[in-house]
Amino acid sequence: MMYGLYNDYGWGAGNMMGWFGGGIFMILFWVLFAIFVVWVVREVAGKNLRSGSQALDILKERYAKGEINKEEFESKKKDIS
Repeated sequence: MMYGLYNDYGWGAGNMMGWFGGGIFMILFWVLFAIFVVWVVREVAGKNLRSGSQALDILKERYAKGEINKEEFESKKKDIS
């Protein structure tokens, strides 16, 4: 008999819990994967936004110190935005 060889992991009725549990874990895997992808995209986008803000802060500081004039400030501000 070949049925005993696989310890009832075949297509029988005793395997319904295995299929059910496997399905839940597969769904859980894909949900966690989607959450991870969304997190990575937000992190990358957030770094781009922060770097632009940081550049503007530096530009404002240079303007306040008198290192650049108003025309240079406005020109560089357009470049950053």
